[in-house]
Amino acid sequence: MLGCTRTLALTLFVSASICISFASIAGAQNPPPPTAAQNNSTAVLREVKSDGLKTFTNDQVTTLSGLQIGQQVGKDDLQGAADKLVQSGVFAHVKYNFQSRADGLVLLFHLEEAERIPAYFDNLPWFTDGELNDAIRAKISFYNGTLPSAGAVVEQAADAVSQFLGTHGLQAAVEHTVVANPNGEGSIQEFHIEGSSLSIESLKFSDASLNESKTVQQQLAELKGKPYSRMAIDLFLMEQVRPVYQKQGYLRAKLGPPEIRLTGNPNQKLPEKIPVFVPVVPGEIYKLKGVEWSGNSLLSTSTLSGDMGLKPGDVADGMAIEAGLERAREEYAHVGYLEAKIDPVANYDDQAHTVSYRVRVEEGGSYKFNALTITGLSPGAEKKLRDAWSIPQGEVFDKTIFEDFLTKLETKPHDIFGTLPVHYDNVGHWVQPDDAKHTVDVLLDFK
Repeated sequence: MLGCTRTLALTLFVSASICISFASIAGAQNPPPPTAAQNNSTAVLREVKSDGLKTFTNDQVTTLSGLQIGQQVGKDDLQGAADKLVQSGVFAHVKYNFQSRADGLVLLFHLEEAERIPAYFDNLPWFTDGELNDAIRAKISFYNGTLPSAGAVVEQAADAVSQFLGTHGLQAAVEHTVVANPNGEGSIQEFHIEGSSLSIESLKFSDASLNESKTVQQQLAELKGKPYSRMAIDLFLMEQVRPVYQKQGYLRAKLGPPEIRLTGNPNQKLPEKIPVFVPVVPGEIYKLKGVEWSGNSLLSTSTLSGDMGLKPGDVADGMAIEAGLERAREEYAHVGYLEAKIDPVANYDDQAHTVSYRVRVEEGGSYKFNALTITGLSPGAEKKLRDAWSIPQGEVFDKTIFEDFLTKLETKPHDIFGTLPVHYDNVGHWVQPDDAKHTVDVLLDFK
């Protein structure tokens, strides 16, 4: 039996913080008059108000704070309530002040809600998402399928899942981690258990062509026999199966979610080897209607459209479109615009089965090469490398030249070092831009 514990691990996929200072909270309150909560004096809490709310209600804030209307409160009680809101994780900023009335105290919280991310259940195949979400909602009334990245509310959600498992005879350690969303942009709050012995026996699709595809079936070796993980399955669908449909113009194909389909007595526990079924709805094939560019001045619209490699009326090959957008980014990097942003927005016409794109370009500025730092080479080898480096100091930093140079170091080192004996297993490489000077330093580390 595994103990019911929870841990929180924030991975490098996430960049999140709760920007709250307890000192600033205390300093934000107004000095109370003698009749209000001050030093050891107390007053009756008559009302709690909140501003800055988007998804919460005043009543929910009051519950989270631990306060109750009608109770006697002092300064420590109010600070403790603010601290609870901070520790809950659902608010990015918390301040408060209060006013005294003849009949008691009115408390006003000034709040900014923290970003919340979807809850995701990885290796809990015994239950549906709906059942697990309901278990959390029974404990956290405002739960809507999303949670903050950290805080007491996340711990409460993990408790709820753990208790739900326990009521069904499953004693397991429920842990949670913030990771990148395997199905799209952003992050998720992923719940999983440690020590599970479940593995993936097979994976079948509702689309027979996938079951017959040699390529897909060969790639399935990455999953079969491995520990059951919905995350691993979703990543497989996104990285290996999605491109199959994208190339054919099925831009809105729906893959999954994966299901567990068992035969036999439903009251028996799951077998250790689980058959997985993935429903697939390909949808319609879309054709490209056109691409509209805006914000570009350095590169012409015809140049950028040429990078796309498709013309209006062609089947909208999603992979070709992504590659075309990447070529457009490379066009900017070729002339030193390293921070150019190219953001496409797709507009679908479901009646005509066409798609058009509006692409917004933020070009940024051009960067010039400043310095090359080399570590791990002998003086003779370093001289050879510097002689082969072709971007002079003060010239535009062409990222394409830099990447070609790296390819030579990895595949054709003799083109750089000639007959000089040089031995290394890999080359660490970093590009360090100076945004203030618009220059770039390059570091190459040979190991």
